[in-house]
Amino acid sequence: MSNPQDKRRALTPEALSMMDTIARTGSFAAAAREMGRVPSALTYSVRQLEDALDVLLFDRSSRQAVLTAAGEELLHEGRRLLQELDAVANRVRRIATGWESELTLAVDDAVARRALFDLMEAFYAQKTDSGGPPPTRLKLRIEVLAGTWEALLHGQADLSIGVPAQTSSSAVYTEPAGEMEFWFCVAPHHPLAALPEPLSSAQIAEHRIVAVADSARRIAPITVGLLPGQDVLTVPSLATKLEAMLRGLGCGSLPTPMVRRHVEAGRLVRKTTYEGRRSGVLHYGWRNTGHAPGKALAWWLERLGSETTRRALLEQHEGLLL
Repeated sequence: MSNPQDKRRALTPEALSMMDTIARTGSFAAAAREMGRVPSALTYSVRQLEDALDVLLFDRSSRQAVLTAAGEELLHEGRRLLQELDAVANRVRRIATGWESELTLAVDDAVARRALFDLMEAFYAQKTDSGGPPPTRLKLRIEVLAGTWEALLHGQADLSIGVPAQTSSSAVYTEPAGEMEFWFCVAPHHPLAALPEPLSSAQIAEHRIVAVADSARRIAPITVGLLPGQDVLTVPSLATKLEAMLRGLGCGSLPTPMVRRHVEAGRLVRKTTYEGRRSGVLHYGWRNTGHAPGKALAWWLERLGSETTRRALLEQHEGLLL
């Protein structure tokens, strides 16, 4: 049996990255191609790792790269450790230069893309002390509902825009971004289009609703507008929800700026319901690292401090292909 020193020496970032690549690609051959190695060398490295840990990481009875329970645990913890190593490197670079090496933005699907890309364009147009653009790499994640909060809470994002509710956490700061109104709409040929208003819950429950799946995986997802016993078509984004509603596949509520032009053109019919006016306040949030924000995060926070910027992020949907 290997001693603790052997185990620690075996658990290198390279070994953990190798495990991640094999699991992600699904086979030793595919992982070897991606890593620029021959399959036999990869197999040998895995056997060395197994010998050092005194466990089997892959099921040898399968032709594919199927992880054992021990392999699954190593993969899960290894990915977490690699993220921690990246976080350490980011913190060291930020302290040294003031600029983060990477800034991850988790943005709710309801945030207007045009305004978001205007901000990213302005960020890259900055001139640093060296005369060049910011050295910070931006990483954009599109989330739905509780997914923006989860990304912040679990360290997967540095800044979230469109957090659905201001949740208390010492690890995160939040500020209100503004109110977003939602219109309940149906296609002109949908049965609900001809009914008198306001629509009752019983009338709506008889028809399929189109819902966007919450992207949260570790915390409780948020469900909005779904009535007991109602048929539901679940889609991955607001853009696909809009397409489904335009085709009459179901009813549902969407941000007012996203559907206004379709209502005005007669492609959708706005209906008032028993709920009355529907709206919600979205927030933006950032992680509390215990240090002053790096230059990249500080730039985004300064821009988000502008009411004009916040309003654009919630309203500038018109004219943009989603």
